[in-house]
Amino acid sequence: MNQQQWHRVCQLSDLLPDVGACALIGQQQIALFRLANDRLYAIDNHDPLGGANVLSRGLLAELNGQQTISSPLHRHHYCLDSGQCLQDQAVKLTTYPVKVEDGQVLLAL
Repeated sequence: MNQQQWHRVCQLSDLLPDVGACALIGQQQIALFRLANDRLYAIDNHDPLGGANVLSRGLLAELNGQQTISSPLHRHHYCLDSGQCLQDQAVKLTTYPVKVEDGQVLLAL
C-alpha cells in the first residue's frame, strides 16, 4: 500500500489569494493555488498540451460550477478538483492533497 508523505511547502501567508505559486519538491514542480476563501489546490505545474511548466502562472476562473486554471499557453482549462482538461477529455493532470497545519502549507506526494 502506498503511503503519502507530507512535505512542508511554505507559510499560508506566503500564498497570495487568487494567484498561483510553484513549489519544487524533489525534482517535481507543483502548482499551488490559494483562493480568496482560503481553499487550497495543488496540481502538476506541467502543461501536457503546451509542453512547459507554466500552470502556476495561469488564470483562475469558475466555469460551470468548477474551479479551474487556464493554461497561459493555449488557454486550455483544467479543473482544480479533478485535474481534468475541459477541452480534451483524454488529458488529465495529477492533483495532490494539500492542507494547512499551524499556518504551514503541507502537500502530500
